[in-house]
Amino acid sequence: MSIVERSTKLDLDRIVFIGRTYDEYLDMLSLSEKELYGKKILDCPAGACSFTAVGNKLGLDVTACDIAYDHPVEDLKNKGLQDIEHAMEHMQKVQSNYKWDYFKDIEGLREKRLNALQDCTNDMRNFSERYIPVTLPSLPFKNEEFDLVLSAHFLFMYADRLEYQFHIETLNELLRVTKEEVRIYPLVDLEGNRYKHLDKLISYLTDNRYTVEEVKVRYEFQKNAKSMLKIIKG
Repeated sequence: MSIVERSTKLDLDRIVFIGRTYDEYLDMLSLSEKELYGKKILDCPAGACSFTAVGNKLGLDVTACDIAYDHPVEDLKNKGLQDIEHAMEHMQKVQSNYKWDYFKDIEGLREKRLNALQDCTNDMRNFSERYIPVTLPSLPFKNEEFDLVLSAHFLFMYADRLEYQFHIETLNELLRVTKEEVRIYPLVDLEGNRYKHLDKLISYLTDNRYTVEEVKVRYEFQKNAKSMLKIIKG
């Protein structure tokens, strides 16, 4: 997942272009293929994830957006390959911060990250219209253009560099472009601690008449990252 900052175009060397697989999305956002058919879905920010690529092959209607998509596909693929190797080297030192029942070992993790990157960049070459460059907290979409908005490994994770106000503005924008709901995973920061302003943020959402649920999911790789936030409109 690329790290999005307040910028019109982020230098490629400041982007971390690593993504999760389609199956990881189903597990970490508590989704089933059956409930996704017939819905228009936005993945934001999508980075190098393969949810859009694989989902559309399976007949879903998924659009991806990310600040990284301002860069050429080949540059992103090369950056992704470098970032995966760097991440695997780092992972050797911090294995104890993760649960290894999902990937078994670092080699299994590397394989999944490479698969996601390959699927994503291949799809970007063939269906570039699915991959929209954006700079959060603004989105270039119409009100309620999507039925479902998914946001993974961005909000809350980077609490050390993204202000609470940025979280509010981004959430308002994600909610503006969806008809039904927004799902966000995980609810912890990079240290594995629950986002410190989460209760305040939930109060803000409920005060604005959204229904908010913390849902335990069937995916936990980073320790304590085992819940998602489900925000329902209406």
